[in-house]
Amino acid sequence: MWLSDKWRDYELIDCSRGEKLERWGRYLLVRPDPQAIWDTPRRHPGWERPDARYSRSSTGGGKWSISSLPKAWTVGYGDLTFNIKPMNFKHTGIFPEQAANWDYAGEQIRAAGRPIRLLNLFAYTGAATAAASKAGAEVCHVDAAKGMVAWARENARSCGVEERPIRWIVDDCGKFVEREIRRGRRYDALIMDPPSYGRGPSGETWKLEDDLFAFVEKCAGVLSDTPEFVIINSYTTGLSPSVLTYISETVFTKRFGGTSRSEELGLPVTESGLALPCGAACRWHR
Repeated sequence: MWLSDKWRDYELIDCSRGEKLERWGRYLLVRPDPQAIWDTPRRHPGWERPDARYSRSSTGGGKWSISSLPKAWTVGYGDLTFNIKPMNFKHTGIFPEQAANWDYAGEQIRAAGRPIRLLNLFAYTGAATAAASKAGAEVCHVDAAKGMVAWARENARSCGVEERPIRWIVDDCGKFVEREIRRGRRYDALIMDPPSYGRGPSGETWKLEDDLFAFVEKCAGVLSDTPEFVIINSYTTGLSPSVLTYISETVFTKRFGGTSRSEELGLPVTESGLALPCGAACRWHR
């Protein structure tokens, strides 16, 4: 498991009975987590008095119950600063377990010894974009949601990389990759965080189990002749990390050499001293 254990402004305090108690800066949040299927004692007082709790509805969806929480605030990770906002469907704008991947990407970019052009697909609010830019990469940030790209630009400003070379693209990731291939534009590194399920603007559907392999094959065509690394993230329940390794080895290692490794991503739990699994990632490097 790759643990994101270097946080100071974030803490996973406890998790039990399908929920987790977290500290985001000075604020305590309780949010659902389907992985926390155990029934352990909830001794921390934050369980009873959080600043906000997201509760699921029996009819679908859910809502925030807020006692004392601003509309937005910031948390820091190393030399990065991110804007946090409670969103629909329990999210806050940052997936803290991804910090392990931000560190890895930064290390690979700095160690390359040459300029790196990185493509970040399904790039959400731009944490990986900011981390890669901070490490010195030229970044192309692509997401289909205009609001998420706007939020990512806010994060770039907070991280002090707004003047760095970052292309901000609102587009369907698959169609954008196809156009980049036709244009002959190539990238030295790739990060992708595809959803488990999605629906496009024309009603087309995306299901990760059905569409990921073809998408990864397509993305291989946008890489340079000597790419440095690829990160593939997955939050699809029940999908083994080894599946990502198989795809990566079949597509990237076969074409460029190198090697792939996949692991669960995890967060340390303060109360138990154990780790909560939070999805999976595959890292290919040349």
